[in-house]
Amino acid sequence: MKDANAKLASTQCSQTVTIFVAVIAVIALVALVTVGVLQNKPLPQKYKYGIVLDAGSSHTALYIYQWPAEKDNNTGRVTQTESCKVDGPGISSYASNPQGAGESLRECMLKARQVVPSSRHGETPLYLGATAGMRLLKMENASASDDVFQAVEQALHSFPFSFRGARILSGQEEGSFGWVTVNYLDDRLSQVCVSIKIHNNYPYCGQVTTGALDLGGASTQISFVSAHFDGTESPSNLMTFRLYGNDYNLYTHSYLCYGKDQALLQTLALQTQFGPETVSDPCFHLGYSSVRDYSELYASPCVADRKPQTPPRNFTLSGRGDFSQCQEVISSVFNFTQCKYSRCSFNGVFQPELQGSFGAFSAYYFVLNFLNLTNTSVPLETFKDKLREYCATPWAELQKQHPEVKVKYLAEYCFSGTYILTLLTKGYTFTSDTFKEITVIRKIKGSEAGWTLGYMLNLTNMIPAEAPDVPPLPHAGYVSIMVVTGLVSGVFLLFIAYTLGKTKCSNAHKIV
Repeated sequence: MKDANAKLASTQCSQTVTIFVAVIAVIALVALVTVGVLQNKPLPQKYKYGIVLDAGSSHTALYIYQWPAEKDNNTGRVTQTESCKVDGPGISSYASNPQGAGESLRECMLKARQVVPSSRHGETPLYLGATAGMRLLKMENASASDDVFQAVEQALHSFPFSFRGARILSGQEEGSFGWVTVNYLDDRLSQVCVSIKIHNNYPYCGQVTTGALDLGGASTQISFVSAHFDGTESPSNLMTFRLYGNDYNLYTHSYLCYGKDQALLQTLALQTQFGPETVSDPCFHLGYSSVRDYSELYASPCVADRKPQTPPRNFTLSGRGDFSQCQEVISSVFNFTQCKYSRCSFNGVFQPELQGSFGAFSAYYFVLNFLNLTNTSVPLETFKDKLREYCATPWAELQKQHPEVKVKYLAEYCFSGTYILTLLTKGYTFTSDTFKEITVIRKIKGSEAGWTLGYMLNLTNMIPAEAPDVPPLPHAGYVSIMVVTGLVSGVFLLFIAYTLGKTKCSNAHKIV
């Protein structure tokens, strides 16, 4: 009986110790997991902001960007959170009224003040970049250009942001920053080096990036990475970048006076060089007619030197809607004969062999979207047929189909579409095969394609030259390892406690 009681006492003692240690182990395990989860729990998202004003030749647009504050210039994704189109023309149009340029920005700046949290106003960088419109004004009247910038800077300083200045971008900058934007948004800058083949099957180890095609009112840009271009043949066309630890030799060129608006002036200048009173233009629809002023036509530096000596005050522009003849007229503004390099695009400008896919944005999108030609699956010949059909549509019928479109824009879509086709195929030498590599885009993942994002990323060092450090384990992996480690430790502790408890109880039994 005494032995039975002792055995029962020993068993109860062992169970008590085991339960006690198990409870302690469970509490310790729960505490371990809780600490791990709380330690690695993502904090409420806070954002930083940046503002860029795109002062183009025909209009100004404001873009607001944001990125996670805690990541800043490491791996935080910069995205566009808001945009605002400024009412009125581009700031270059205010040469005779500089104060009007600054006042025109007020409404969009007030919107920016509302969108960006007040606590972030003082640290939010604000930039204004002017492109081809102001380049032309600078060429024509440097004093007027300075006055416009002074008025713009005065207006922007009145807002509570960290204004970093307003300046004219070079054509090379505009083209290269557009390329950075497209490839950054498409996650192509942080890829590892891969082996690819280009048209002649030459093996090349490099980044699979997308070329950028930008079309504005006064200039147009082409930028792409080429395996055959290192700047030896035409150094002025080389832009070098080191982004996320990868080196890029970027070919880029900007053609001033070859934006769609200035190109139209060039074609009209060709047809009015002898001062006629009437012009029958194949790029305008049959039945279209308007009176144009010679002084306004030749006011642009792109055509000023071609003005007839004694032209009449006005001329009547009428349309005849002939796509083929329109393409011939447009081709006349390009020079395809002059080339001192191994290969050229037009006007004696070096251009290496086209490589890879391309994103076409800005005016490319707005014109081709209206013409329903943004589908990448449209073959080149079908593209031409649709343009031919559109240009042949009588003006009266076209106005009935699109009563909501302003007459100026509606009248010029035939020219603009034909100009785009001619620029791409005859100018940049896209063929039926490579034409398929062009994707017409407006936005990528919610952000506008264009130079503004690339410009801000560059000025704020938001893209590191070297690949950013990353933690060895993701958050979920870290927590999982902690749980497994805790469980193993708990089992180990239980085993030790059980062994110790059994020994003590046995000793106690012997004493009894």
